[in-house]
Amino acid sequence: MDILESIHMATTTLWGHKLRSSLTMLGIVIGNAAVITMVGVGQGAQRLAAEQFESLGANVMFVTPGLRRTRGTSFERPNTLVFADAKAIASQVPTVKGVAPEITSPQLITYRNRNTNNTVRGITPEFLTVRNFDIATGRFINDIDLKRNSRVVVLGSEIAEKLFDSQNPIGKQLRIKNISFQIIGVMESKGTFLGTNQDELAYIPLTTMVSQIRGNTSPYGIEVNVIAVSAKDENSIEAAQFQIENLLRLRHKIVDEDDFTIGTQKDVLQIVGTITGGLTIMLSSIAAISLLVGGIGVMNIMLVSVTERTQEIGLRKALGANQQDILVQFLIEAVILSAAGGVLGTLIGVGGIMLLGAISPLSASVSSGAIIVAVGVSGGIGLFFGVVPAQRAAQLDPIVALRSA
Repeated sequence: MDILESIHMATTTLWGHKLRSSLTMLGIVIGNAAVITMVGVGQGAQRLAAEQFESLGANVMFVTPGLRRTRGTSFERPNTLVFADAKAIASQVPTVKGVAPEITSPQLITYRNRNTNNTVRGITPEFLTVRNFDIATGRFINDIDLKRNSRVVVLGSEIAEKLFDSQNPIGKQLRIKNISFQIIGVMESKGTFLGTNQDELAYIPLTTMVSQIRGNTSPYGIEVNVIAVSAKDENSIEAAQFQIENLLRLRHKIVDEDDFTIGTQKDVLQIVGTITGGLTIMLSSIAAISLLVGGIGVMNIMLVSVTERTQEIGLRKALGANQQDILVQFLIEAVILSAAGGVLGTLIGVGGIMLLGAISPLSASVSSGAIIVAVGVSGGIGLFFGVVPAQRAAQLDPIVALRSA
């Protein structure tokens, strides 16, 4: 029998049982839509993480106190990083472009009858360029503010809006820890990074933070929470990391384990990529179970179809159709059901990703590879699960088939 004629007959048969065919495809549709959506969400999460890390600044590394394996535990971080370390890195490491030490402290910020609890950062003027931040209005903290321990503050955009609504806050006074500060600038909106809203931070001179807000907590100098370092270019990152490690080991007289950790954007992105990749595989695997269930549904309905069409099969065999003709027709029906379900599921999955991209910060994108694999797997499932019903139909004895009808 001509293959085109078999396709025509299979299509006509399926169209004649529209409701049953639609319900049979439902499992395939749900499976494909789920797989494509999960893959798209995983890839979107990876891209979002990459964009957020790039927004931290070009070629940035972060020097933090303590070993990597001890951070995030219930133990307090050691106060081993000091302001002098940051100055030494800036002056003695040739592959470094900028250094920005930071001190962070949660404080109550008050303006008249309005107040908000937010993180205050003690920083240096280099923070702006190293961390790739911009000023929206006013000015940023400068070297004179640092030398004079000036009581000046730069607000994140959301703090400014919360405390001043639509008023211009420049030049006004607010209170941090019941100490009056003059507002000299408002930052450009930066968004959220790893759960921290960058627009809800306030920035004061690092020396002012030590002398008037937090106090000095280290016997080795002005303790800092993190030192952000930008390398001269991407090719200098590894060299800069190596040189900083050696410098700090000499300064801290380390002979055993380091009392600091240097993390690069690449390191963190690899960790985030591993986590999101693992979650994507797990969720896609769970969604793929729907495809398996859909394939079983295809086989079940095809077996029912063989039973219902016993007379048709016997008549076709009596008129000269061989086993291969019957086998091919039933296989084509199963593949058409699965492939059509795959295409419909793909369209739903793509629509879901686009909708998610419109209502969330995730980048809306669809992997062509995921679509090809999903539709191909759908067709393969139809072929695999259609073999048993097709063989059963092909092996029917025409005399028995006609007699049983």
